[in-house]
Formats: sequence, C-alpha cells, structure tokens
Amino acid sequence: MGNKSISNFINKLPKAELHLHIEGTFEPGLMFKIAQRNGIKIKYNSVEELKKVYNFSKLQEFLDIYYAGAEVLIYEQDFYDLTWAYLLKAKEQNIVHTEIFFDPQTHTHRGIKFSTVINGIKKALDTGKEKLGITSEIIVCFLRHLDEVDAIKTFHQILPYKKWIVGVGLDSSEVGHPPAKFQKVFEMVRKEGFLTVAHAGEEGPAEYVWDALRLLKVSRVDHGIRSVEDEKLLDELATTKIPLTVCPLSNLKLQVVKNMKDLPLRTLLQKGILASINSDDPAYFGGYLNENYLAVAEALKLTKQEIAQLAENSFKASFLDEEVKTRWIKKVDSYYEKIIQVK
Repeated sequence: MGNKSISNFINKLPKAELHLHIEGTFEPGLMFKIAQRNGIKIKYNSVEELKKVYNFSKLQEFLDIYYAGAEVLIYEQDFYDLTWAYLLKAKEQNIVHTEIFFDPQTHTHRGIKFSTVINGIKKALDTGKEKLGITSEIIVCFLRHLDEVDAIKTFHQILPYKKWIVGVGLDSSEVGHPPAKFQKVFEMVRKEGFLTVAHAGEEGPAEYVWDALRLLKVSRVDHGIRSVEDEKLLDELATTKIPLTVCPLSNLKLQVVKNMKDLPLRTLLQKGILASINSDDPAYFGGYLNENYLAVAEALKLTKQEIAQLAENSFKASFLDEEVKTRWIKKVDSYYEKIIQVK
C-alpha cells in the first residue's frame, strides 16, 4: 500500500477528534497576529524564530512554551480566532465532529474572565456547525499541577455554563500529580451531571489509569498507552469498553515512545480496546489528525481496514447520541467498502 494511496484514504475518511487542546492549536503565525493586535511584545522576533522554540523533548518543556503562548490570548475575539482556525483545518481533514478541551485556569490566573474564554470558543464552534457542518462538544480541564482547591474554584465558574459543557477533564503535568489528588472535585463534577475524562498513563504509570477509572470514574482515558504494562488493566478496559484517546505524534515528540513503531496501538486494538487516534496539541507536535493517522499507519503498517476501524472507534468513543454515532459509523463502513470494491 503506497504512501499516496493511504494518504488519500485517510483524507477522505470521516473522522471524529476527541483529544484536542484548543490552546495547543495556536500556530506561530496566528500567535504573532494576535500579539500585535493586542499590543503584546513576545520575545521572538519572527514566526521562524518561534517555530525553532517548538523543538522540545519533554512534557514540561512543552508546557512552558504552551503557557507562554497563551499569554497573548486576552479578548473574546482571540479565543474565537483560535478556535475558528482549528475548525478550518478540521474541515480540510474531514473531521466531522470534535470534542475540544480548554484550560480555564491558564487564562483566569492571568485575570481573563472565564466568560471571555468560553464565549469566544462557543461562538466559533456554533459558526463551525452552521458554516462547516462540524458538530462539537466542549470539555473543561483542570490543571493537575495546581491544587484541588483551585480546581474547585474553577468548578464553580463552570456551573453557569453547564448547558454548553459536556464534560470535565484533567490535564497538564502528570507525574507527581495522581488522579487521587482530585477525587473530591470530580465527585462534585459528577453530581452536577458532567461526564468525566482524564489524562492518565502517558508519562505516569498504569496505576494512574486504574485511579482514573476507580476514583474519578472516567468515561474515557486520555492517552492511556502505559496500560499495556498491566494485563489486568487491559482486560478491564476491554471489558468495560472505556476508550483510550491515543495521540501518536505527541507521544513521539515528548519521547513517551522512542520510535513510532513502539506505539502499542495494535496491541490495544488486538486486545479489544476502544482506541482512537487524536492530535493533542497539533501546532506544537508536528501534525493535525490526518498526519497522526498517516504517521502511525506507515510505522505500524496498518491495513485500510485497521485505519477504518480507528475512524469507527473515534465515533464509538465520542459523546455523540447513539443514533448519530451509528450514522457516521455506517458512512465509514460505506467508504471503506467502496474503496475495497474499486481495488
């Protein structure tokens, strides 16, 4: 299967994206544009110079740049523009549904109102549905390097916007910040009817995945690739059908895996685990969703059937209504069957 053949197949395949930090889609060109518009001086003299800074190798190095970039986001229009730029890319890549994360504490700690952030994002997502046909959900994430008291404060800020938010997640620096640290606030979150997700088993151990399941009672685990270190955990994930949102280029860039061939994606699929492909922070990690599909397909020599299965999994693992999920899965099947017949 040639590179062009597989690339065309991926490009035309309907897909959902479930692990996408909207702040992580901040391309250098847009960052400079918004910084200039807001009269903010950033320490890089050109887009090219800024791009060179993206050459990091550890999660914390990435997070330092990530948070510095967020400093230029001040007004509702900034968050609209950031989200709209991602949606245009999503349309190009045939992403028909997206469930985006945003980190309110990254902004509220800078004095930006929660309402400013979510209003800008929501307006762009509404425009995306109207003009691009892309459906979406919003997931608010707590920053795990901050304390639970701060997360509880953020939880109260979420409540007036409950109708806009499908779920609450947990992200940022994983090591040293286990899920147990946020057990109380996640109980509060669930009582209000929010779904829960959490980053676990990326840099942190498989035990963090267990904790996310048992203590935070998550509906999805973000990353989760270190689950392969625990056979009982793999059995649990397969039995419960708790999905994993795998992010190949992110894992490679942050050296969670040393080589893309080491990504345990096929193992997860063979174990019956509902794994999907996602881009995480694509502006920083060298590729959006299709580039992630292509990188892993080439490294693991995935068949078109396996690629189609990953696309199906993205809908199965989504928070879409069952009827809508079924409709998109049928479209993936139909596209795959058409390609096979042509072949």
